[in-house]
Amino acid sequence: MERRPLGRTALELSRIGLGCGNFGGIGSAPQFFGQGESREEAFALLDSAFELGVNCLDTADAYGGGRSESWIGAWLRARGRRMVLSTKVFHSVHGDPADRGLARERILRQIDGSLLRLGVERVDMYLVHEPDPETPLEETLAALDDLVRAGKVGAIGASNVDRAWLEEALTISTREGFVRVECVQNSYSLLDREVESEVLPFCAAHGLGFMPFSPLAGGWLTGKYRRGEPPPPGSRMTLRPEPYVQLDDDAIYRGLDTLHEAAARRGVDMPTLAIAWLLSHPHVTAVIAGPRSPEQLEPAARALDVSLSPSERDELASLFP
Repeated sequence: MERRPLGRTALELSRIGLGCGNFGGIGSAPQFFGQGESREEAFALLDSAFELGVNCLDTADAYGGGRSESWIGAWLRARGRRMVLSTKVFHSVHGDPADRGLARERILRQIDGSLLRLGVERVDMYLVHEPDPETPLEETLAALDDLVRAGKVGAIGASNVDRAWLEEALTISTREGFVRVECVQNSYSLLDREVESEVLPFCAAHGLGFMPFSPLAGGWLTGKYRRGEPPPPGSRMTLRPEPYVQLDDDAIYRGLDTLHEAAARRGVDMPTLAIAWLLSHPHVTAVIAGPRSPEQLEPAARALDVSLSPSERDELASLFP
């Protein structure tokens, strides 16, 4: 699988990264800890990803209440693998609403828990999972800088951030001599293009890597949700519908119908074309795919062979309001 450099770091990432947010839970939501993929199912996904040439595993300390990191660590030891590891900090591993945020003491404590669960002495990327308005950004960046200098972290990044946060972070790092944020993970798909206005141009201008997550918009770009029909059992729209309720709209369904036709003309399915659309963006380093089964990894692999011109990208983007 093709690899690309991540920002100014020495890391090279496969164009597809494996999102491990469903290992032992559904993201960081405490009400779903213990659900999601089982340990055996997680191992099967990790095996399939490795066979496809995926070299990057993306997780967070709170995913599945720590299960995601623990199972990744167990898989690495069982298989004798070395992968690029990316994890995040903000939410509580134990579901305690009071135990969250990016205060210095908490970051220094949380990284040790992540390293223990992953069974490594160093993670390649350590990301803030979201901004913390209650902690000065300089305090957070100073703690992350210390982790890099201590050898516990290779590079730092940020998830779910806007341009203003990135501008402030780079300004502080330059002024204080801290290591800087080198990568950004935000939601990006044909149905969520907010990053195009400011975040992606900022990343391009400052040499930051960009790794979109939720490339299929919670399953909407697979065609599983149909006009006038209840969502399939166990789907995101039955478990965590809040981020996607606005998509239940006739204009979206018309766009999905046309996307299905466009994919069929190219001899591929909808998720393959949707991921290919992301991969064709010149400033996307790697797409974080979060399949629920090895079979759901296949569209991401097929997308690597689909080439789209800038005009074709624009045509597909115009399908949705």
